[in-house]
Amino acid sequence: MKTLNFSIKEITATTAFEVRHPVLREGKPIDSCHFQGDDLPTTFHLGYYVNEQLVGVVTLMKNPYKELNTKNAYQLRGMAVLATFQKRGIGDALVKKAEEMIIARGGTFIWMNAREIAVRFYEKLQYQKHGAPFTIPKIGLHFVMVKTLTTL
Repeated sequence: MKTLNFSIKEITATTAFEVRHPVLREGKPIDSCHFQGDDLPTTFHLGYYVNEQLVGVVTLMKNPYKELNTKNAYQLRGMAVLATFQKRGIGDALVKKAEEMIIARGGTFIWMNAREIAVRFYEKLQYQKHGAPFTIPKIGLHFVMVKTLTTL
């Protein structure tokens, strides 16, 4: 029986495209995977590997959430897990690792524009909806979700 090796490590934005594209931008040009802020020095990207295969990604960008006048806030973006690896705790592991790394960088708040289908996933991780839902053209209904981070 083959042993599975799991790891989470920092990756480049371009590497994140390997999962962002098939999960979040399927059928769109590869350059649609590049998000504004991907290359800022305060942005970091995490990859979840199973036996050296990249199967999940998330991006964290230092970005205040203006509605709540937050400081030391990070925006979670581009969260994606390959379809054949979903529902295995990979997304949970990526978000928890991201939260740890944000706290280590002095961050105290995390927020995101979550797709409607992801709201329950984030609620299970203690994120709360904030404000009214909104639509991103050609992508769908989204909710802002927020969480105040405390030292672990």
